[in-house]
Amino acid sequence: MLPTRFDPVRTPAQAALLSAEACAFVAELAQEFTPRVRQLLADRAIRQQRLNSGEKPDFLPETRAIREGDWRIGRIPADLLDRRVEITGPTDRKMIINALNSGARMFMADCEDSLCPSWDNVVQGQVNLRDAVNRDISLTQGDKHYGLNATTATLLVRPRGWHLFEKHWQVGGEAVPGALVDFGLYLFHNHAALQARGTGPYFYLPKLENHREARLWNEVFGYAERRLGMVHGTIKATVLIETIVAAFEMDEILWELRDYIVGLNCGRWDYIFSFIKKFHLDPACVLPDRSAVTMTAHFLRSYSQLLIKTCHRRGAFAMGGMAAQIPIKGDPEANAAAIAKVRADKEREAGDGHDGTWVAHPALVSVAMEVFDRLVPGPNQLERRREDVQVTAADILTVPAGDITEAGVRMNLDVSVRYLASWLGGNGCVPIHHLMEDAATAEISRAQLWQWVHHACRLVDGRPITLSWVLEALAEELGRIRAELGLLAFDAGHFARAAQLVEALVAGESFEEFLTLGAYRAID
Repeated sequence: MLPTRFDPVRTPAQAALLSAEACAFVAELAQEFTPRVRQLLADRAIRQQRLNSGEKPDFLPETRAIREGDWRIGRIPADLLDRRVEITGPTDRKMIINALNSGARMFMADCEDSLCPSWDNVVQGQVNLRDAVNRDISLTQGDKHYGLNATTATLLVRPRGWHLFEKHWQVGGEAVPGALVDFGLYLFHNHAALQARGTGPYFYLPKLENHREARLWNEVFGYAERRLGMVHGTIKATVLIETIVAAFEMDEILWELRDYIVGLNCGRWDYIFSFIKKFHLDPACVLPDRSAVTMTAHFLRSYSQLLIKTCHRRGAFAMGGMAAQIPIKGDPEANAAAIAKVRADKEREAGDGHDGTWVAHPALVSVAMEVFDRLVPGPNQLERRREDVQVTAADILTVPAGDITEAGVRMNLDVSVRYLASWLGGNGCVPIHHLMEDAATAEISRAQLWQWVHHACRLVDGRPITLSWVLEALAEELGRIRAELGLLAFDAGHFARAAQLVEALVAGESFEEFLTLGAYRAID
């Protein structure tokens, strides 16, 4: 076994989590699979070069037999058969308790886009998850005490994507893929307790770009089950289809993970970001204001309906996307308008055939649940085959029309700065202007700014979007944030550093693949 080293931790509970046995298990995964992860990331870069040269994705001719074959995925556990409403959020202690108690059918505990991966957050998040599985999680803050209800949501965990390596943990002098840290620690500590409670180790897999990346997860699952003496197929996973290239390989992803997979999810925000990222050099692929790119846009509606058809043909769940709205206190009219948007979004999803949906706030669980209980009287809609859906590559690649406005530019700047400032302070899930922002929504904001500047786009009133004007607007938005918060809170809030990162992301000659990669270097 290669030598293993990880950074010191803060508490006895964290030290106990990083036991010799648990660390040996993660080190085995790293030694076995890190070379494959690096090769797949290199393959991504090669694919991006082809896209930069004008190639567009299409359905793969070499896997036509898989798409046309008559096959279905494996068994779905009983506690995953009804997923009508799922709530998501990071792995901090209060969030886990409130989400499990929220009344949602499922809670996806997020080690990825809504978690800032400081070393303390990563390890403490695993402590919190272990305590939740053992039903030994509680929290007292002032005169408030939080504990689990008798009945709670089913727990799923989203590890990090393949691209982010854990800088605080090395095996053989090489950083371990964060995905293997998150997956390995959770599985090692909790698989037996989960099974004893009649559930299992369930995961959400993010940011896959092709079926070969799904194949790697299949091999990781098989290796881990054999190593821990688990029955084959005990691990179950849902894959987020949140990259434009993965939308062309949904059948293939289901096939590669057929013994483990239970469904696919429309990861709408990352999907929009991926569209910009993959085609960032193509002036014909410039998107309008973020607020204008909704799930009613043809390219998004096409991919979501194709996902439903593909999943139901294979006996897999088709999960809808995130409602980012949060309650608006003190403004009943604005709050009613936000709730109406959520309700309309969920009615569209349920009407199309989705088996469930996501919300970001406990107060929205009842709104989404009412819609799905009304429109989906059974536990799911697997019987709706949607054979009427006919989606072509052109449908998936249709660029939505719309305007670029000064308000859209300024909103992207404001969101990017506020989100990154919070992220640098250790919080990856941030309410901004009555929306719950995570890394995916911040990625859209900064990616649009780069796209608009580098393609010399114009505002709807004809003014050019130049780098100098955007940087002037950035300084103005930073000033507005300072005036709103006051000097002391502003100086303590990492806003100046966040603005520097936004400027580098927007002004850079090349497009930064993930904003979190650069920001990760700035946190402990």
